[in-house]
Amino acid sequence: MLGHAGMLAPGIVDGTGVAEALANLIHGGRIVTQILVILMIMALFLAIMTAMAGSSRTLYQGAKDGWLPKYLDHTNEHGAPTRAMWTDFGFNLILLAIASDVAGYFFVLAVSNVGYIIFNFLNLNAGWIHRMDSSHIARPWKAPTWLIGVNTVLAFVNALFLGAGAKVWGYSNALWVGFIFAALILPVFAYRHYVRDGGKFPAGAMEDLGLTGQDLGVKKAGILPYVALAGGLAVVLIANVVFQLPA
Repeated sequence: MLGHAGMLAPGIVDGTGVAEALANLIHGGRIVTQILVILMIMALFLAIMTAMAGSSRTLYQGAKDGWLPKYLDHTNEHGAPTRAMWTDFGFNLILLAIASDVAGYFFVLAVSNVGYIIFNFLNLNAGWIHRMDSSHIARPWKAPTWLIGVNTVLAFVNALFLGAGAKVWGYSNALWVGFIFAALILPVFAYRHYVRDGGKFPAGAMEDLGLTGQDLGVKKAGILPYVALAGGLAVVLIANVVFQLPA
């Protein structure tokens, strides 16, 4: 409907003209255009609220498990992780300030995508690691072994896409900035675990894994998790070198 030129129009690229384009598709007038604008704003608020609700709960659980700062494990009388929500809100304000123009917006999007795929890689590989090390723990639902294997393969496929696609945003350093931001979690965890908790995980976190005291049990996966990390990093770096944007 819009054609190539219409899709590249400034209002479509930066999002300010999307509502007008939608109204034109159905031959609506000014009133329909304004209604669509209101609906898109409400949808944006809903998306932000949904993302913040999920991420703040993740921050809360990370604090409960001894990975993130202690102050994030607070909840109000309704069970809502308010400190995590405020932290999430403040961090998002900083990101919005950086993304105040088109260039900043795409830079934040590129770096955040790097972080997302790193998380995705770790999450998918955690499936088989947890299956090997904690197979005795009762699960509400147990994924088939073949699905765990497929997910592991897809983790490395995503790593390939990360290395190959990080440049398409127009920022040659987006991959490295993303790695730096992801690495900031290391000093955060080091402070919480070794300084705040004295090198011990909270009792509740150990109980969730079926462990007693501070005994982490037998690491049946052995060196394989480190091999997976090294392999994933190698895939990203090789893809980043091999795949080049056309001149």
